[in-house]
Amino acid sequence: MGKRRRGVIRLFMIAASPASQAGLEKLRPLKAVKLSGRATGLEAAGAQLAETEADVILVDATGERPGDLTDSLIESDLASDLPTIVLADDLPGDAYRALLHAGVRGVLPRNASSDQLLSALEAVFSGLVVLPPEQAQMVAARTGGPTPPADEFTESLTPREHDVLQMLAAGLANKEIASRLAISEHTAKFHVASILAKLGAESRTEAVSLAIRRGLVLL
Repeated sequence: MGKRRRGVIRLFMIAASPASQAGLEKLRPLKAVKLSGRATGLEAAGAQLAETEADVILVDATGERPGDLTDSLIESDLASDLPTIVLADDLPGDAYRALLHAGVRGVLPRNASSDQLLSALEAVFSGLVVLPPEQAQMVAARTGGPTPPADEFTESLTPREHDVLQMLAAGLANKEIASRLAISEHTAKFHVASILAKLGAESRTEAVSLAIRRGLVLL
């Protein structure tokens, strides 16, 4: 097995329909992601993954019933071998718990942006769980770690700091954050420092990781 290029995540995509496959092509321009393979279903993916170097699996669950998807993931055991993210919309609350039980590390809406997908890929590759904010307590149960209520941190962060935190999760530098918010780079740096202090983080990466675990980043 070859070595993974520093900072590059090798991604294996599973999408049944051509439309879904085309939608995931938005990941191709990302320099931090290399598409190492694809399959049209979980069953077909098993044999292909055995011959493919991959770090993360991305599954488009369009048209799949939550129960059938969970059963297929458990039967294939793919999510136990590699960090897996599922793209799905309008899932019932118990579906998230079932997917986590099947080994899935992340669940995102299908319209997630390229930046959001990249942040999620990096998070699950690092061993974190990525779910919608309202599922934060489920993350705590899954990881076994004490996760403070999201409201505790939501109240301490200002609306502008929430915006900056989202941009940190997307990998933007201070200069890019300043440009998007029409503020000075010095002010952007101040907001970042304030976020790190409030979250108890020592670095931007740690701040994003903590925010994801606490449901503060809308991935």
